[in-house]
Amino acid sequence: MAKPLKGKAALKGMPQKPLSKRIRKNAAYYVMLAPLMCCLLVFCYFPMVGIFYAFTDYSPFRQDFNLVGFTNFENLFASAGFWQAFRNTLVISSVRLLLVTFGSIGLALLLDEIRSVWFKKLTQTVVYIPHFMSWVVVASVFTMFLSPKTGMVNGILQALGLESIYFLADKEWWRPCLYLISMWKEVGWGAIIYVSALAGVDMEQHEAAIMDGANRIQRVRHITLPAISGTIMVVFILNLAKILNLFDPVWVLQNAMVINESDVIETYVYRLGITSSQYGISTAAGLFKSVISVGFVILGNKLTKKITGEEVI
Repeated sequence: MAKPLKGKAALKGMPQKPLSKRIRKNAAYYVMLAPLMCCLLVFCYFPMVGIFYAFTDYSPFRQDFNLVGFTNFENLFASAGFWQAFRNTLVISSVRLLLVTFGSIGLALLLDEIRSVWFKKLTQTVVYIPHFMSWVVVASVFTMFLSPKTGMVNGILQALGLESIYFLADKEWWRPCLYLISMWKEVGWGAIIYVSALAGVDMEQHEAAIMDGANRIQRVRHITLPAISGTIMVVFILNLAKILNLFDPVWVLQNAMVINESDVIETYVYRLGITSSQYGISTAAGLFKSVISVGFVILGNKLTKKITGEEVI
């Protein structure tokens, strides 16, 4: 006796409605989706046309331009400034990603321990707010906060008999400041998904562990973290896709005193394109960054499959 078809095989045997009818049936959904699709086309897909300029000597000050093949890439890779920016990008983005990821998980675990509903909601609101502040505002606030003359931090140092530190102009302090500011701004928002995942953890397992004498740390290690490991990996891969996007935080906190320690690919591209009008080389640098980003996503996906046995994408 033949077995009944299931899943996609069963759907193949069913008559399909005409496309026009399906569109009319779901017209409301398409209307709601249209603005988002327009934004994606205008800001994500249309700029891809500019990749062509990476292989030309294009300049907005000339009417014509010539194809130069991979000359722009050769000049780019021969530049010591580019490799300095590339190394800075890898170090800053990697440390920032790890700190924000672990900080978000830690904050989510702390929020999950709050039993008062109103206090938990108040705390969540307070820690989410910094995410919605622009980097310009955040940089202005912390510049005043860390000012060597009027800043509160240096005021405390002076009161303790210590010398003032110009944190954002000191080569040793600039990166730690960027990491701390990034955590202050993004950890609260990053904790949202983990808080939701923690709500789905089976409390009976915790109760059984308590009866067996497990303390809080042991329960977090052996029950909570394994239960949300899938969510952690998905969020990590999604963040890995944008790991090299550092323009906003770096640009607003950067200054000439720390240019060698703070220059990243995106600020390097900006200076080449806007300041020096070297559009071909700047486009080549941007294309190279995009290729590296895709490579990180593929690598992260493979690592996820090796660790969890399942791919995220």
